[in-house]
Amino acid sequence: MLFLVAALLLFGAVLGTVAHAPFTFTVVAAAVIAAWLGIFALRERHARRHASTR
Repeated sequence: MLFLVAALLLFGAVLGTVAHAPFTFTVVAAAVIAAWLGIFALRERHARRHASTR
C-alpha cells in the first residue's frame, strides 16, 4: 500500500512538472524516454535468448 501511495505521489509530481514545461520539451523528453525503454527491452530480449541456449 505504501508503494502505491509513493508511486501516485511521484506520478503526480511528474505530471505537474510536465504541465508547466513547454510542449516541445515534453515531446523531446517523451521520445528520449521511449527510445531508452525500447533499447532496454531489446537488450533484455537478446540477453534472455542467449541465456536460454546455454
